[in-house]
Amino acid sequence: MSAPMEVVLSADSAGLMWNCAVFDLHTGSNVLSYRGGNSSARSLTVLNGEYILGAQLGKNFINVWEIQRKDQLQQKIVCPGIVNCLVASPDGLYVLAGIAEAVYLWEISTGNLLAVLSRHYQDLSCLRFTDDSSHFVSGGKDNRALIWNLASVVQLDSSRVPEPRHVLSCHSLPITDIHCGLMGPQARVATASLDQTVKLWEISSGEMLLSVLFDVSIMSVTLDPCEYFLFCGGSDGSIFQVSLCSTAVSRDKTFQSDGEGNQVFKGHRNLVTCLSVSMDGTLLLSGSHDETVRLWDVQSKQCIRCIHHKGQVTNAVIVPAPANMFLPDSRPGITLPRFSRHLNPSEQGEGVATGGACLRLGTRGQDSDETYLEKRDRLHSLMCAVTDKSVFGDGENSKVRVSELEEEVRTLKKINKDLYEFSTQLLTKPN
Repeated sequence: MSAPMEVVLSADSAGLMWNCAVFDLHTGSNVLSYRGGNSSARSLTVLNGEYILGAQLGKNFINVWEIQRKDQLQQKIVCPGIVNCLVASPDGLYVLAGIAEAVYLWEISTGNLLAVLSRHYQDLSCLRFTDDSSHFVSGGKDNRALIWNLASVVQLDSSRVPEPRHVLSCHSLPITDIHCGLMGPQARVATASLDQTVKLWEISSGEMLLSVLFDVSIMSVTLDPCEYFLFCGGSDGSIFQVSLCSTAVSRDKTFQSDGEGNQVFKGHRNLVTCLSVSMDGTLLLSGSHDETVRLWDVQSKQCIRCIHHKGQVTNAVIVPAPANMFLPDSRPGITLPRFSRHLNPSEQGEGVATGGACLRLGTRGQDSDETYLEKRDRLHSLMCAVTDKSVFGDGENSKVRVSELEEEVRTLKKINKDLYEFSTQLLTKPN
């Protein structure tokens, strides 16, 4: 029997039988399984065809398996906080993790933390690379999606603060999923949101090309390789197929099922968390909170296979089978180094790999006219004022006052986050 060209990689929230598993796309049989914990949603990724990475649900570390060594957890990458989403670049050089409101970028060859990008105002929900690894897109609960040029983020001039190439801010509720099409910097990006819309954007210009309104919140989105259709997973278990080749030229549409390409796949009994299409565009894979992964024939809209899980499906994707996946004697060409948790590892007592570049990057508002040096001087003045003996007194009193201010900032951040989540729940609550 020859090795399959494509396989299904999936995970669920229970993690009773395995953390994640590989299934044959055409037979549904379990080919490989990887044990140890369970992976959170949008956090399962294949690195360079040699490793599988999955962020542990509710924990601050990433599980790592060598792709051909089943049932054996090889390594854990400790992170600065709980990982909400995770993705590896297609060229195998970088890993992105969404931790709270920030995007963390690591270099695989050295393990150095190259950048911490704090341009979102609420927690990250999804991260995606373009197929050529030149750009990545981050989506968050602040209703925004940001398009980043990787070259501008991984830059050697630490006095220049990386800024997103485009800010996509037309959604009115949190972003739930992102899909990047083909053609690198000329690709199109689809964003799904709780506001019941899916929007299609152009990476090069940041222009919105299409907005489709549905009757339910959309939890997942994908495109077929030829970009004839847009597939959208709803909170009611429906999967909507939107034709991108219709004669209508309106940019804003309301989804209506018809005989010209707009169709509905029905079979799931709960919200659809993930969608993926095969390379030839004939098969659609879906994962749901009803604890099933379903394989659909796109042309007939029929479910041709159902794979049962022991918990809510958090990840399900069709991936090309790496060459060494079924060769138990093979080993990865590159050993993963220890991942740094700080922008400057030498200052924190962490080792720095030879040849790596450590960058110290900050953040500033997009519309601010203040230069990096001016901001540094202003912050230095504020720090001096906080520790000024004439204001707060000497020694221990000054430290106590600073601790009180830090605690007050943390409290205000928590209040702001709670208010935002409450208002979101209020807006999305069914009538």
